[in-house]
Amino acid sequence: MNKQLKLAKRPVGLPEADTWTLESSPIPTIKEGEVLVKQMYISLDPAMRGWLNDVRSYIPPVQIGEVMRAGSVGKVVASKHPHFKEGMYLAGYGGVQQYVATDGSNGWYPVDPSLAPLPTYIGTLGMPGMTAYFGILEVGAIKEGEVVLVSGAAGAVGSIVGQIAKIKGCYVVGIAGGADKCKYLIEELGFDGAIDYKNEDVRVGLKRECPKGIDVYFDNVGGEILDIALTRIRRHARIVICGAISQYNNMEAPKGPSNYLSLLVNRARMEGMVVMDYAKGYQKAATEMGMWIAQGKLKSREDVYEGIENFYDTFLRLFSGEKLGKLVLKVDE
Repeated sequence: MNKQLKLAKRPVGLPEADTWTLESSPIPTIKEGEVLVKQMYISLDPAMRGWLNDVRSYIPPVQIGEVMRAGSVGKVVASKHPHFKEGMYLAGYGGVQQYVATDGSNGWYPVDPSLAPLPTYIGTLGMPGMTAYFGILEVGAIKEGEVVLVSGAAGAVGSIVGQIAKIKGCYVVGIAGGADKCKYLIEELGFDGAIDYKNEDVRVGLKRECPKGIDVYFDNVGGEILDIALTRIRRHARIVICGAISQYNNMEAPKGPSNYLSLLVNRARMEGMVVMDYAKGYQKAATEMGMWIAQGKLKSREDVYEGIENFYDTFLRLFSGEKLGKLVLKVDE
């Protein structure tokens, strides 16, 4: 049988356990041109919360009764496909389930576990890594010597953003929650400074760590921290809007930044980015980041939990902050 997590209702605020139901159905039978993938690891990302809302967005919402959308990586156990052979490993959007049948047309691609551990392909070499790469290099357009501030800096995207900025010769400061995360940023990832938003005033921390202001702010959290960061930007600064995890479970509509006139005064720009817009460059980005990993310049960290039955408790870690790096769910054997 195939365990599948399906959307049961649309949540208001922080999702509750009964937002989803865990069901079992027969393992799919593949047709000509399809493969059967036995899922091994599933990606848990803040964007999943947005996919639950029945609103217009960059991607259609998950429908009631559908398998919960999620990135995944797994092994081909049966194939009637001309290019994907049995025994290959594929990454794509297989959803929160044990098995998935696909013709590969919706973005599935082969990966090599001999080059990197499989969870890395849904982390640093997957969508989080692509988001970081194009977000900081293309949208942020960083230059050597600039001051880069990253929120959600110990997370899947933020941790990679900061490391890429360091590779490119920037001065990098991360905002994270808790002393351990801040220590991780500096001692393991090589950030130049860190601000603990849970235990200090972010305004004070910014004055300490970025006394001359900020050239690029990579925003993963939105809300008050975005508003504070706007008060410290320099002329021609770039603000990359990647996510707003502090707002995703709000019961009310999110509030816009009150300090937006700082963009005018500093001739700065604020731009949203969606990683799917850069799909043509994924291979180039993965090759370059793979080289950085091999050279020891880029560190990849996955926080792995096990069992589809534990999806909900693991999902909550996205919002409680009880994780380091990329949050991954290992599928039951």
